[in-house]
Amino acid sequence: MGKSLLELIHGVSLYDYAAISSKLAAGNSQIEILNAMGFEAEIYEKAASLWQARMQEDKTNALSMEFGQYFSNVNEHPKLGKLQNIVFEKGIANLEKLKTDRYFFEELAVAKTVAYEYGLDGAQWILENYGITLVDFQLVESQWKQTFDKNDLRSAKFQQEKQAEFAKKFAAEINDSFHF
Repeated sequence: MGKSLLELIHGVSLYDYAAISSKLAAGNSQIEILNAMGFEAEIYEKAASLWQARMQEDKTNALSMEFGQYFSNVNEHPKLGKLQNIVFEKGIANLEKLKTDRYFFEELAVAKTVAYEYGLDGAQWILENYGITLVDFQLVESQWKQTFDKNDLRSAKFQQEKQAEFAKKFAAEINDSFHF
């Protein structure tokens, strides 16, 4: 990757930007995160906007791939690695179930995708309904993806059934929100 793509933006590296994004997605407050990093909010907001633009302009997707690696490995970041993620009380049991119950994971993965298809924030929906942050979900997702068999017809059928179920649910929620 060319040096110009990785140059700091207002003192913020891609690693810093990804780690901050990861901690924000985990529910930590921006003030707490930026204090740990030693960044002023205004400077960071400008840098974040420019990092997003730089990643969109990168036709090789190398920046996005590196961002994803940093995002997933936030615990290795020298300043933010030890900053504890927010744990939601109702999410503790659900997170454990997500790690051990493949069908529960698949159900939530389908729900997240279908929510986005209906213009809802799928990650926020999982957080509100199950107390699981996007970061925690993605960490479990990376573990499950290593064990999936693409030829598993039972899993494919289950996912199709859940997709239809959530499509109906989210369509009803959207219709209800338009009625006063």
